[in-house]
Amino acid sequence: MWWRTAKIYELYIDKFAGDIRTLTERLDYFTQLGVNCLHILPHYPSPMVDEGYDVSDYRGVRAELGTLNDFEAFLAAAKAKGIRIITDLVLNHTSVEHPWFIEARSSKKSPKRRYFLWSETGREFPDAINPMPFAKPRNWISSGAGDYFFATFYPQQADLNWDEPAVFDEMLSIMEFWIERGVDGFRLDAVPFLIKREGTDCTNLPETHARVRKLRAALAAHPDVALLAEAGTHSWTYFGNGDECQLVYNFYLTECFWIALMRGDASYVERAMAQTRNIPPHCQWVTFLGNHDAITIYSLSSEERRAVIRQLDPSGAYTSGDSPAVRVAEALAGYTEKMLAAFEMLYRAPGAPVMYYGDELGMRNLPAREGVADKRVYVRAPFDWEEARRQMGDPSSFFSRVAAIIRGSRRV
Repeated sequence: MWWRTAKIYELYIDKFAGDIRTLTERLDYFTQLGVNCLHILPHYPSPMVDEGYDVSDYRGVRAELGTLNDFEAFLAAAKAKGIRIITDLVLNHTSVEHPWFIEARSSKKSPKRRYFLWSETGREFPDAINPMPFAKPRNWISSGAGDYFFATFYPQQADLNWDEPAVFDEMLSIMEFWIERGVDGFRLDAVPFLIKREGTDCTNLPETHARVRKLRAALAAHPDVALLAEAGTHSWTYFGNGDECQLVYNFYLTECFWIALMRGDASYVERAMAQTRNIPPHCQWVTFLGNHDAITIYSLSSEERRAVIRQLDPSGAYTSGDSPAVRVAEALAGYTEKMLAAFEMLYRAPGAPVMYYGDELGMRNLPAREGVADKRVYVRAPFDWEEARRQMGDPSSFFSRVAAIIRGSRRV
């Protein structure tokens, strides 16, 4: 159960290192920082409408990053240094440029048609959540042929039909493909959205949990491979009875981290840890302050939520709805001692902590621009290697102080 002592670092290959070979050459960076697991954000071929979460080939590597051989060499090199690798698995949807969808759209008689959700009217699932109203008014998208396909996120991301057994078989085969090459775990992206049912908001349904349990059972021959659930609400349910995901993001604790930091009241964190302590054996929460998405705060009243968001993002330039997309340094206005206190809080809490690339240097958001609807772009800047090298050579730098916090933490 390597995940019980995991210290995770989350990165985009291109933004962090440019390509896979350069990332491989820089593995010692993670050893110096004190992390022992990398979460690699999507590396698959993609039109890049949604930063790689619109996958066009689940068994490939995006050409600008390198080749499959490069990725295999990276996995072997990481393993030799004792570094585990988690990759993103985009279960809910594919790119509309994926061969499955191209075939499905080209012929209603194709078996691939059943891989996706179609409608003649676009009226089904009216209560389904639309997480991206800035990108589309509703989840049904015209196919251009008189019917509609369902897309929870961007219109170019067609939702898979997880009621079709062949979809499960395909995804399991994809997981086996990457396990054979040395991947240690999979982050299950947008897992609450897999199953759609009339009369519901199409999230966190019992049938979704059934599919996750089935995936876990199918991987029984690989007990050392971990599944990590991304579920913003009802997150604890994705442990199941120890038969779903071994790892789940603790979104509630993240909310309480930020509330505690904004209000100077650690009792929020203590209460959250007490409330999320009881999980199945051999499972682990994954804890974080920030990541490639926006920060979500669900547990407060609307008025309290707005007050906290005003502190996290005073200008409002990085906030869409109730979700500010801010790095740690941006949210804390670059105050070193506050940032260090935030990381102390993260690495003292039980769970597997995540460092989002660049936060250990104090990287801030990209400058705000007019007309940017998807605010998450602001926390996805290229890694500053010049600054990294400067700080790595300075024992009093922010990097060095953060590394001391990470190396000094004991995971339980």
